[in-house]
Amino acid sequence: MTRFVVVGGGIVGLAVAHRLLADRPGDRVTVLEKEAGWAAHQTGHNSGVIHAGVYYKPGSLKATLCRAGSASMVEFCARHDLPYQVCGKLIVATDRAELPRLHDLHQRALANGLPVRLVDAAEAAEYEPHVAAVAALHIASTGIVDFGAVCRTLAGLLADGGAELRTGAEVTGVTDRPEGVVVTTTTGEVVADVLVNCAGLHADRISRLAGVPTPVRIVPFRGEYHELTPQRRDLVRGLIYPVPDPQFPFLGVHLTRMVDGSVHAGPNAVLATAREGYSWGRFSPRDVWDALSYRGLWALGRQHYRYGLTEVTRSLSRRRFAASLARLVPELTAADIVPAGAGVRAQAIRPDGTLVDDFLIVEAPRQVHVLNAPSPAATSSLEIARHIVSRLPLAPVR
Repeated sequence: MTRFVVVGGGIVGLAVAHRLLADRPGDRVTVLEKEAGWAAHQTGHNSGVIHAGVYYKPGSLKATLCRAGSASMVEFCARHDLPYQVCGKLIVATDRAELPRLHDLHQRALANGLPVRLVDAAEAAEYEPHVAAVAALHIASTGIVDFGAVCRTLAGLLADGGAELRTGAEVTGVTDRPEGVVVTTTTGEVVADVLVNCAGLHADRISRLAGVPTPVRIVPFRGEYHELTPQRRDLVRGLIYPVPDPQFPFLGVHLTRMVDGSVHAGPNAVLATAREGYSWGRFSPRDVWDALSYRGLWALGRQHYRYGLTEVTRSLSRRRFAASLARLVPELTAADIVPAGAGVRAQAIRPDGTLVDDFLIVEAPRQVHVLNAPSPAATSSLEIARHIVSRLPLAPVR
């Protein structure tokens, strides 16, 4: 019997534990989560989109696992009677200068084997009557779901399958001993033959606790959302995204109809003052020092400071936020949106200031560390789990 410990009760950690139970019957699986419940951070604060995989470099882990994960997530939701919808989305070019980038995205999507179609302004209006477009890319396989509900279902399946689920168990130490990897938590010690670190916002810290060198540091970026007022929800039928600018590190604000019928707008992207900093008022001296003492953040700032200032301005001004949305749907004004919470993205940054574009999984003896799993990790979670578990040792490593 192999003893597995998974650190992190977000969707990736729960999916890994679920895959372990499925593929390794008879082994022992323990999940450690520092919060009182599941999906408390990135998973529970995201936009609920089942991504198709348009943006990612062909052959990358993101591209391959997102495409497979989109299908497996839909299948999982259908099997467990969870609400979801495959509604498709439009990536919209609002002026002719964006057309070359839209065509590049089209070619990338085709290379990734996705069901996509370039449409003109009239065809775009058939999908989204209120959109402003000179052309658009329609991606049929994009969907929406409640990832929090997916996590609750995974946790239930784990409990039924005999896994040990420990909430309120913050990891404070990891020691590699002859008898196994000893994980010290606020609720006691757990000994594992294999440790899988899926701690999200704190994954690099867990890796360092375990003595595994990390090639990156996680820096938190807050993404703030608004939502359309109920009387203006009819302006958006599905998902409307801008054409991303490859010069900048994030996608830009977009519009997403959720499974409950609400329409979310955003997110922007501002440097957070805590790894769990969901508002300007949340401040962690440790987290701020961790970010500001890292030369990679300063290198990133030198490259993108103008973009960063724009994002901060949009964070502080509802009028500016609405103006960004109005590029996509001109009828929207500041009176049509209200604040709707925020999420924090755990962004892995290299020392030279470059963002890690792909999922980053670091392996060490008796340990696996997921050090970069931002969007589309929720979409890809079941396939990330399959990928990780397929590479684990078949017997205890002594």
